[in-house]
Amino acid sequence: MCFFSTLKPNLKTKKMHTQYQLTFFVRKSRSKKTTDGDVYMRITVNNKRSDISISRKIDFGKWSPKSEKALGKSPEATELNDYINVLRNKIRKIHQGLVEKDFEITLKSILEEFKGENKPRPKMTLKVFKEHNEQMDRLSDRSISKSTAKRYWTCFNHVEQFIHEEYKTHDYPMNEINHHFIAKFEYFLKTKRECNHNSALKYVNNFKKIIRIALANQWMDRDPFYNYKVQFEPVEREFLNEEEVQMLINKDLHMDRLKLVRDMFVFSCYTGLAYSDVKKLSSADITKGIDGGKWIRIKRTKTKSLSSIPLLPVAEEIIERYQDHPEVRKGDCILPVLSNQKSNAFLKEIAMMCGIRKPLTTHLARHTFATTITLTNGVPIESVSKMLGHKDLRTTQHYAKIVDRKISDDMKELRVKLAAKEKEIISKEQIKE
Repeated sequence: MCFFSTLKPNLKTKKMHTQYQLTFFVRKSRSKKTTDGDVYMRITVNNKRSDISISRKIDFGKWSPKSEKALGKSPEATELNDYINVLRNKIRKIHQGLVEKDFEITLKSILEEFKGENKPRPKMTLKVFKEHNEQMDRLSDRSISKSTAKRYWTCFNHVEQFIHEEYKTHDYPMNEINHHFIAKFEYFLKTKRECNHNSALKYVNNFKKIIRIALANQWMDRDPFYNYKVQFEPVEREFLNEEEVQMLINKDLHMDRLKLVRDMFVFSCYTGLAYSDVKKLSSADITKGIDGGKWIRIKRTKTKSLSSIPLLPVAEEIIERYQDHPEVRKGDCILPVLSNQKSNAFLKEIAMMCGIRKPLTTHLARHTFATTITLTNGVPIESVSKMLGHKDLRTTQHYAKIVDRKISDDMKELRVKLAAKEKEIISKEQIKE
């Protein structure tokens, strides 16, 4: 069967060839034992032709060479004829598209369109993610922290495992990622990876950045996060109260390693510095403040934001205590800090010795500074936010909520005490009567 299309002559010298011929036929199998043959599609342009197998077989007796289709109305014949019609329409649309674009109709141009050779290959998810992470590694300790770069690699590993297990493939086209993919990934994180709700959503947010890169580069047609709600559950952050801080300070520890970790923790309680910032703290970070006293001015490792913190007497005394320590004298550090892993392990040991049941970690000291040391003692939240190096006041307001809850609990206890006193007074008056 032939299809013809006529185009206006090319404005250049010669007329463009616009005809093609499409036929379907059955080629005999080499085996003499079978009457089946393979169905082929033949495209002919300008006396050049190409035969393409359509991956279907049919008995010669059930094929009509004249009509180029299967005989009868059996399910097999109907399926084959429908497929042949699909191929005819596909070739017709390819031809029409080339004509509309004023491209020359050649056997090569039709075959390239049919096989998809002219279409750009879709961007693959893991490949794009890996390239992003390698770029983050190069920016590590410049514009982002090492922990942030590491977290993206952890997210990459989760996505890689998800694609392998869910889709049984080594990678996944970005333009095929949809809302269902994201929802299944979140479910995978919570079940297979056993992440809690907030941790799972943090990894989903990490992956969202990769999607934004794809959308910006037009590698995807639609945003799979459209109408996808990311809602974190509120987290109750632990902190030490004033009595527990004093218990730590006054505890007589007999091992130097425990004393060092305790002092580093208390130093963080009175400065609000995270572990990574205490570790890198140098004498150059101690400056003279507007009040004439010593201040810490340091760029936070995590956010690169500036923290300005007046040194309280407790923190200043700890610095002086270690100024002759060998690690301090030979290096540029102010405190000889142990690794974060060892510090957290020793803090658990110290907590048991002090009778503190809260899970002591190096970061809990930062929470203690924000609540017990500053906000509870009336330091304005704006000042606390600047000292903590928060970029957004809303981050600091979480601590204010904790303090409000503490005030509420204290007032409840006061109500109970006042009610007890009132009952005692009424009882005494009744006895007198």
